[in-house]
Amino acid sequence: MGAAGFSREAIQARRRAVVETGRYLALMVTVAFLVVGDVGQAASIGLVTNVSKPLTYHGHERLWDDVS
Repeated sequence: MGAAGFSREAIQARRRAVVETGRYLALMVTVAFLVVGDVGQAASIGLVTNVSKPLTYHGHERLWDDVS
């Protein structure tokens, strides 16, 4: 058992998820930078997309549950 009683596989899975999230954020910032040409605006766009997408997805799923 690893830290706080988690298995090695669970810790590795969590680390992979964190790294993948970081890579996705970096990709969004890079694409935004290529479009707008400003690092500050690109970082803002990248952060907003990563916050808004899960929220809109959650709202969509809740709405879909009500419809179906």
